[in-house]
Amino acid sequence: MPQRVNRRQFVKTSAASLAGAVGARQALAAQASPTMITPKGAQPVVISSANGNFDKNGGTETCVERAFRLMSGGTDVLEALIEGVNIVELDPSDTSVGYGGLPNADGVVQLDSCCMHGPKKRAGGVAAIEGVRTPSKVAAAVMDFTDHHLIVGEGAQEFARNMGFTIEADLNTERSRKAWLEWKRRTDPGHYLRPEDRQGANYRIMRDLIAEGVIPARHFWGTINCNGINVRGEVCGVTTTSGLAFKIPGRVGDSPILGAGLYVDNAVGAAGSTGRGEANLYNLSSYLIVEALRRGLNPKDAGMEALKRIRANTVEKRLRRKNGDPNFNINFYILNTKGEHAGVAMYAEDNDEKGWAGQVSGRNPRYAFCNEHGAQTIPCEGLIQGALQDSD
Repeated sequence: MPQRVNRRQFVKTSAASLAGAVGARQALAAQASPTMITPKGAQPVVISSANGNFDKNGGTETCVERAFRLMSGGTDVLEALIEGVNIVELDPSDTSVGYGGLPNADGVVQLDSCCMHGPKKRAGGVAAIEGVRTPSKVAAAVMDFTDHHLIVGEGAQEFARNMGFTIEADLNTERSRKAWLEWKRRTDPGHYLRPEDRQGANYRIMRDLIAEGVIPARHFWGTINCNGINVRGEVCGVTTTSGLAFKIPGRVGDSPILGAGLYVDNAVGAAGSTGRGEANLYNLSSYLIVEALRRGLNPKDAGMEALKRIRANTVEKRLRRKNGDPNFNINFYILNTKGEHAGVAMYAEDNDEKGWAGQVSGRNPRYAFCNEHGAQTIPCEGLIQGALQDSD
């Protein structure tokens, strides 16, 4: 005979059943959700390529110093990073970024940039934009005011004009124009040579121009990447460049491409790059690094994993040394949500004492960082020990 249940017992039993059902659904949802790394006691820091702690463009701060100061004062992380890289973009003495960047083969300065906002999970970029000294700010406007991630060429310039940016007829400085004229004088004006011929000719010409002081060694490969995390664990990043010196007009490298020149995941960290953009593009290395961080690798090991992938995928003879290793350098700058960071490079040393790999000083590829103790520039870890020699 069924037992009779009074109203009070019925309410208690129903509530317990409902709680159990909700708990079961939450457990299933937790099992289905991806594993996330939650920041615990994040150490605020800003990291960048080496040129982020070199020139001050007449001011009192370098890129990483300004970005860290603003970020520590409560400024949005991405806004602080962009304010930092603006120092380099506006510096006419830095011929690798922004105003006065080395032009393309037609003598026109074309700039690329992208940015990613970790907490907002938004991004923006511009490529082959002309006439705007601070493409990083235009990239941020793409992020904030459009439904798109990337705008290029004339469309990017028109968008910048609509956003109120000043459009200049020519971003060359006397220095960048002189370098282009020297390059033009020494090289064949045809830009569709056999790859192996063009590689060798450009390499020799650029070495000569660097040796003669026409082009600073640290500016040939160019680019600045800058990433940061604040005390709340909010991660952002920005990359900006004038691209490969004397490139084919319209060439776009890795810098403005999400997953290549920059990738940010607020739950994991950030990575960005300088060096041979085509190698980075083929492997989407910054994305690869962030996913390695997600699996629990530390910043250095995550960067090394990407370098090993690039090394394995470099199979064209023209891009390899006699021993089979890549004949180019490429650097990555990595930050996780604990505030741990690293800089890694394909080669532990520059090509020669003049810093052919585009570093600020010394024979080692370097990266910069700034925390509460101030700014420093320290060597990157190399996958391949020794120097990249052009003679083998």
